Amino acid sequence: MNEQDQTGGPRRADDDQTGAGAPEEKQSNTAGDKSDADESQSNLDAAADAVTNAAQDIGSFIRSQRVAAKVSLRQLADRAGVSNPYLSQIERGLRKPSADVLSQIAKGLRVSAEVLYVRAGILEERPASPVRDALLADTAINERQKQMLLEIYESFRNENAGQAQGDDSAAAAAG
Repeated sequence: MNEQDQTGGPRRADDDQTGAGAPEEKQSNTAGDKSDADESQSNLDAAADAVTNAAQDIGSFIRSQRVAAKVSLRQLADRAGVSNPYLSQIERGLRKPSADVLSQIAKGLRVSAEVLYVRAGILEERPASPVRDALLADTAINERQKQMLLEIYESFRNENAGQAQGDDSAAAAAG
């Protein structure tokens, strides 16, 4: 039984070898699939680069904070409860630390964990506030206390913003 090619005519046995008929179309589809695969790989590479850049960014930030605090790598590793090689890998951007490890490092550096979370891309940066800045800079209270005070402060701000909107609506309705 004769097979037919894409044009409806009989398919010759040597069509596959010469590249005529269906194999030609298959080659163009393969090229299309290849470009889709290349685009997909390119997207994966971009995502991997973003993670690597974030790891390098947080690592270099931790290193700069450690150097500014005049703390050795070994001292910070001891304070943070992580191994010396692991901390070194974080600083060089080879590893991206978890939120828990960042929290431990923040305690070791005596900085706010929130600062490290923002640098690592775990949290979004909030608008500057003198009250927040003062709370975060205060060394007399611990991280947990800072977080609790910040939550209370934010809840008061949100409550007052809601009341202000209600007052504006009432004034508009009365006017």
